[in-house]
Amino acid sequence: MVSNQVLGARAAAGLLSLCLALSGCAHHRAKESAPPASPPAATEGAAATPAPEQMTATEAALGSTEPAAATTSVESGNTASGGTAIPEANPSAPMHYTVKKGDTLWGIASMYLKDPWLWPEVWIINPQVPNPHLIYPGDKLALGHGEGGRVEVRLEEAGLTRLDPRLRSDPIASAIPTIPYSAIAAFLSRPTLLSEDEIRRAPYVLAFRDMHQVAGNDIDIYIRNLKAGENARFAVMHISTPLVDPDDGKVLGHVGIYTATALVKRPGEPAKAVLIDPARETLAGDRLVSSENDVPANFTPSVPTSQIHGHIIDVVGGTDLVGQFYVVAINRGKRHGIEPGSVLAVDQAGEVVRDLWANGRSITNSMNGFNTTFVPRVRLPDERAGTMLVFKVYDRMSYGLIVGASNIIHIGAPVHTP
Repeated sequence: MVSNQVLGARAAAGLLSLCLALSGCAHHRAKESAPPASPPAATEGAAATPAPEQMTATEAALGSTEPAAATTSVESGNTASGGTAIPEANPSAPMHYTVKKGDTLWGIASMYLKDPWLWPEVWIINPQVPNPHLIYPGDKLALGHGEGGRVEVRLEEAGLTRLDPRLRSDPIASAIPTIPYSAIAAFLSRPTLLSEDEIRRAPYVLAFRDMHQVAGNDIDIYIRNLKAGENARFAVMHISTPLVDPDDGKVLGHVGIYTATALVKRPGEPAKAVLIDPARETLAGDRLVSSENDVPANFTPSVPTSQIHGHIIDVVGGTDLVGQFYVVAINRGKRHGIEPGSVLAVDQAGEVVRDLWANGRSITNSMNGFNTTFVPRVRLPDERAGTMLVFKVYDRMSYGLIVGASNIIHIGAPVHTP
């Protein structure tokens, strides 16, 4: 479970930086960017100042605080004949950029494009280089324009990492990840939101040695349905508050509270383990969750093919306020068209106000005996507050990372297809 200090630091960083903002949010200029790109005819052969070697694209986006006007290709009418949005380059996008260790695909896409989720539309696949779908540290990227002036980003020169013969057996290991894994590491190792499916399948604490009713550090426990070898480690989670879908009232999952780590001493049925690294007492019935990472490191950001309309139903860490790099749960999943890499807009729900001017003149509460009960109410429009990138999907719910926040986000905030 994430500590309060870490949560506070994330919230402060998220609300102050307001970085990686997308459509409807503030677009930030990366500090390492070259001079603004010119129109297609003027950019051929143009030289640009390379980005500083000590700063990654993601770090530059995080360090930028000057917002630009918010636009989207769809809203501005810049669409293809089929209705698909046409990618637009950021005015500050560099003509050339060398990928650095610590970069992420999302950070690079945000540096080049106003709408980073359109990256698949601009990345030019070169079948003549190894693993053309992936990007590695040391790769040199070039911004250009193709037929009809469409924005293109291509591999200008392959880096040494891409050409390493060891990548033939594990090409993904050294590629840059889609999102910063440090932001979701705590969630992956000690998940605090458990789906109904996870709870149903998870091994559970059956009993304690010496007939203890609760257990703490260095206490032996017996576990049912655990298929693991000796010295395997599992996070022990106490099942707490249910996560309810606000649309139909059905339970989608539960909040999980980390109690301890179970170290397997003897496999079997039941298996025997000892509790270490306790955070609170462990009870019979508590579930064991593997700390192994089952989230893919590389997936392509994309807009869902269907129109998604859902809500944030919980925040990892038990807070109501959400900032950048917070992990949130939403009430939409695989059955709704969500998949790893799906990008969703996050809105600030419009407030409901009373229309005191409906009759052509101001009505105030200072009038003697005036009652506002029958004054018409008007719900203000939702306003864009951030962007989330989904990384783990279940049937009816998903987990996502807030990759951009231009305003305060709360539990219950609407999410939708951008």
